[in-house]
Amino acid sequence: MADQDHYQVLGVSREATPEEIKKAYRRLARELHPDVNPGEEAAERFKQVTHAYDVLSDPQQRERYDMGGDNPFGGGAAGFGGFGDIFETFFGGGGGARAARPRSRRERGQDALVRVTLQLADVVFGVHRDLDVDTAVLCETCEGSCCQPGTSPVTCDICQGTGHVQRTVRSLLGNVVTSAPCGTCQGYGTTIPYPCAECHGQGRVRSRRTVGVDIPAGVETGLRLQMPGSGEVGPAGGPNGDLYIEVNVASHEVFSRDGDDLLATLEVSMPDAVLGTTAQIDALDGKVELEVRPGVQSGDVLTIKGRGVTPLRGSTRGDLRVGVHVVTPTKLDHKSRQLIEDFARRNKGPGPQLAQFRQGLFAKLRDRFRGE
Repeated sequence: MADQDHYQVLGVSREATPEEIKKAYRRLARELHPDVNPGEEAAERFKQVTHAYDVLSDPQQRERYDMGGDNPFGGGAAGFGGFGDIFETFFGGGGGARAARPRSRRERGQDALVRVTLQLADVVFGVHRDLDVDTAVLCETCEGSCCQPGTSPVTCDICQGTGHVQRTVRSLLGNVVTSAPCGTCQGYGTTIPYPCAECHGQGRVRSRRTVGVDIPAGVETGLRLQMPGSGEVGPAGGPNGDLYIEVNVASHEVFSRDGDDLLATLEVSMPDAVLGTTAQIDALDGKVELEVRPGVQSGDVLTIKGRGVTPLRGSTRGDLRVGVHVVTPTKLDHKSRQLIEDFARRNKGPGPQLAQFRQGLFAKLRDRFRGE
């Protein structure tokens, strides 16, 4: 039977709607049911039709079948005891060959989210943080059993442990069977006569715990790191959800970030800009010397290799790019003024001339940082 194409068995296309599949099955079932059409050939054909409908009428089974799988519940046909049982499928009947299963009290816990603020230096090198997480943890008193110590769940005497109750109604079309979760045990199949007093029968309690996390270098604001299995424990000691850590990077008073590079501005006096100098910069990983060439201009960008940010998925650090800002003195003593006037006479140019409008220093630095 597994070799039969279910769509061909029912005589429908692969794009058939659930209603079209139901109508095709209803027609074939009436035609082939042993009570109407006795004989081995019709009985075998009836089993094929029923099996095909079992698979294609369930959205999940149909999806798996369309992807190349077979009926995950096996190849057997549903057991119909009489002609009226055919219509159980169309009127909510859940009984028959498929026995209802009780729910499990153990469920996966919810995911948890923690926000952490990092300094720029943490982003450059990575950092270890111990985070306090307020979440659900396993109840130490009952260890997830939900019962008082020394007691255990008991089988529900209403549904006899199935978690469901069935009701059969006889109609002109036959027996119509409906199934619903048991109201006494809520579908679990068992009841807890003596719930744990600590967790009130949940198998978990709220608590604050500390989680250690290694935050890699290169993270940025808005990035979420996932720690599988570090979230809330599930009901009745079910598996833990995941813990997500959302990163926020605080602003730095000197440096800013551009991808894997760090940006800064260096103020240079006019004499140092003319003659050149060596500046000592306090980088995030210690002091570093920067050679300022003679004649440097405001807006020039000087690069220090390998003093930027370590990328998230890499090992080669970016660069530290320093924009130069030449500071013009506003107050001069008499001697300094005479020296500058003498310098101006010796290097007298054509004088101020009208030139094309140029953008401000910081916009200029921004464009140079970006390589424009």
